[in-house]
Amino acid sequence: MNTTTVPTTLSEQQLIAGLPAGFRWGVATSAYQIEGAIDVDGRTPSIWDTFCRVPGAIDNGDTGDIACEHYTRMPADVALIKDLGLDTYRFSVSWTRIQPHGTGPVNPAGLAFYDRLVDELLAQGIDPWVTLYHWDLPQELEDAGGWPVRDTAYRFADYSMLVFDALSDRVDTWTTLNEPWCSAMLGYAYGAHAPGRQEFPAAVSAVHHLLLGHGLATERMREAAPRKLDIGITLNAATAYPASDAEPDLEAARRADGMGARLYLDPLVHGRYPADVIDDLAAQGIEIPVQEGDLASISTPIDVLGINYYFSQKFTGFDENGRTTDDDGLPISRTLPLNKPRTAMDWEIVPEGFTELLVRLSREYPGVPLVITENGAAFDDEADASGFVADDDRTAYLSAHLAAVAAARQQGADVRGYFAWSLMDNFEWSYGYAKRFGLVHVDYDTQVRTPKQSALWYRDTIRKVRGH
Repeated sequence: MNTTTVPTTLSEQQLIAGLPAGFRWGVATSAYQIEGAIDVDGRTPSIWDTFCRVPGAIDNGDTGDIACEHYTRMPADVALIKDLGLDTYRFSVSWTRIQPHGTGPVNPAGLAFYDRLVDELLAQGIDPWVTLYHWDLPQELEDAGGWPVRDTAYRFADYSMLVFDALSDRVDTWTTLNEPWCSAMLGYAYGAHAPGRQEFPAAVSAVHHLLLGHGLATERMREAAPRKLDIGITLNAATAYPASDAEPDLEAARRADGMGARLYLDPLVHGRYPADVIDDLAAQGIEIPVQEGDLASISTPIDVLGINYYFSQKFTGFDENGRTTDDDGLPISRTLPLNKPRTAMDWEIVPEGFTELLVRLSREYPGVPLVITENGAAFDDEADASGFVADDDRTAYLSAHLAAVAAARQQGADVRGYFAWSLMDNFEWSYGYAKRFGLVHVDYDTQVRTPKQSALWYRDTIRKVRGH
């Protein structure tokens, strides 16, 4: 596997000059990936607890039962964030800690953990950025139909207000959903993530109900806000390149962009689903289950759009035999390599696609500030006897992608912050613990945390940007 060092597209001086002194710097995590303590203080199973018990679903049979023991080690982890000189920590809340059955009253013991976390962050001068949903739907709600069922959107709004009412006196920035594409498509269409279903029409319904849940929660939080707060959503997006100027290739890239980006951005910002995507779905006999008033809720103005970026892809509308339609008469879409270096996830490293994406988003969806809520890479780290990892590849990845952000800003993109994924190595969903994204190395036998070279580079780069 090629993990060649990636050159930066801007010099360090240009990078520093391209990012303002007031730029927001942080790291991100998610509850199921780090907390452990899955049956402590009233927490009940989420779809990920269930999915981890499915034979063969997770590499090596790994689970999030223990993860990084963040639930008990939280103050020390906050100290790590402080030591890296970061001003923001983006974390997610476990729905089943707050509301064990997905309905009903708040669980005080579960809420108390996030109460302590917020206070600890503020005491260290770190801004808490709350993500309300990072894929861990209560299993009881999945048993009732999950995100393909409209009622789940209302349940999400109710749960969101339990957290908001408790923490909005101290938390200024709120994200409703993390990567609804992953929740809908990986969870309900492709079966790669919890709950492991493979039902494409149900996945399309899930898209709409996730967005509806976002809209309903945003409306209610906005109405209840004790002061001016920033409320938004985080999407995973990328640049879809056509393999050539041939019409089938252009169409394949359009379809990929439609299902991966515009299906979410257009209703959020413009209050409508893209007409071409509606037509593409109709050709498969699928309709988005929109009801009156839904799009008005979904397009409730947001204050910040989080963007998670890892890679871009090239698409062709031809199969290996040159056909443009499959046996069902539907158009071919498949990816081709861009012939770039790859991470340990086998994802191609395409920082220029990052710049193109950010410039395009600011142009086509103007007026919404952007923050990079996740960006990072897994590599095959080798720790020395002390636990230190000399991760030149990850350092180069971060440098290239920060340079890409600076280049986008120079071209007019309104990007106001960058959060590296992730603070520390953790449970990487269906890959278990084999893939390491952390700036901080975790010895899973001892739970000892050791900052990697990339963490020290990140710390030092931030100091330089702030000081220029």
